[in-house]
Amino acid sequence: MSDLLGILAERPFLAEALTLVGLLLVSIIGHLLVRRYVISFLHKMVVQTRITWDDICVEHGVFNSLTPLVPAIIFNLGTPWLPVTGPVVEKLTAAWMILIIAGFLGRLATALFAIYGASEWGSRRPIKGYLETVKLVIYLAAGVVAISLFLGVSPLVLLSGLGALTAVLMLIFQDTILSFVAGIRIINNDLVRVGDWIEMPKFEADGFVIEAGLHTVKVQNWDKTISHIPTHRLVEDPFRNWRGMAESGGRRIKRAIMIDQSSIRFCDEEMLDRYERIQLIRDYVRSRRREIAEYNQAYQVDPSHIVNGRRMTNLGTFRAYVTAYLRNHPRIRQDMMLLVRHLQPTAEGLPIEIYCFVNDTAWVNYEGVQADIFDHILAAVPHFDLRVFQSPSGYDLQTLGANRVNGAMRPVD
Repeated sequence: MSDLLGILAERPFLAEALTLVGLLLVSIIGHLLVRRYVISFLHKMVVQTRITWDDICVEHGVFNSLTPLVPAIIFNLGTPWLPVTGPVVEKLTAAWMILIIAGFLGRLATALFAIYGASEWGSRRPIKGYLETVKLVIYLAAGVVAISLFLGVSPLVLLSGLGALTAVLMLIFQDTILSFVAGIRIINNDLVRVGDWIEMPKFEADGFVIEAGLHTVKVQNWDKTISHIPTHRLVEDPFRNWRGMAESGGRRIKRAIMIDQSSIRFCDEEMLDRYERIQLIRDYVRSRRREIAEYNQAYQVDPSHIVNGRRMTNLGTFRAYVTAYLRNHPRIRQDMMLLVRHLQPTAEGLPIEIYCFVNDTAWVNYEGVQADIFDHILAAVPHFDLRVFQSPSGYDLQTLGANRVNGAMRPVD
């Protein structure tokens, strides 16, 4: 034993190397023991509890991130036995511990964000941009402190030396600064939440927000592609958020059918008798006939010409029918705007616009209700002696030519 000590005394570098190897072995053993027993015990305790936040911490490796502290502490405590490399090892282990603590704080921030995101408030107010900013600040501060410890200078001295690089840093972190400020405005004004359906044609985005980060907002489009929108562009450029529609519980129908204007006419008694047999407008036709008859009699209207006085039209009666049909439809919101109106006449006919709200905002269900409504309305048009306008097809022209050859110059039905 004395011979070994003598050899080590004559060769200090060998003694230093053996000490380093010993510290390395002890640190590895300590690290393995902590992971196997201490961390495993913590995980078992977490599983047995009813609360969920500790499970989220385990899932994000918050406790595991502290295990590298064991080797760092062992090396730091062993520096007195390292006369040559001790000062350097002490500085390295100090910087190492700072970075480990920074990693722990970063994982803890991620776990806290996950806990917040699982709450009802978190789904409405995403703070992922804040999380990424906090983690960036933690890592930058840890890097500055670690470098200052290794160099043996105050962090303030190191930061003061960076003053000349402010312009360069501002240029490097320009997007980060813009995105951070935009994120604050987005959260404070509640512009976008995860799960919102937004449209932003400039970025070909039309779908649901699946992630709102510091630098980008991810939108999954209807065709399952992903659009990446810079966060600050949501403040600078216009976009449409459909959240209001979803929260209102009503989705708008705003569509017109084109009526052939040559089919619009005053109603005669035969037409009114037929319309009166339609259940939805029976009372309407009766009351209107009575009202018009009283008016024409009171003002001594000359009945020899149909234009004189007041008369019902087939188009006005049709509009009353469509309104009554929508008022009695079980899938139409009666507490929201509902109207049937004329639009500006065009060369393609007179547009009759249906404006109402379906009580189901799901896309598939909404389209089904809308199709059913217009199926019925289009099928009902001929029963009011009206025609729907459409451009002639090849079949129409062919049939018209055949009628001319046969001498039948009547309109094709």
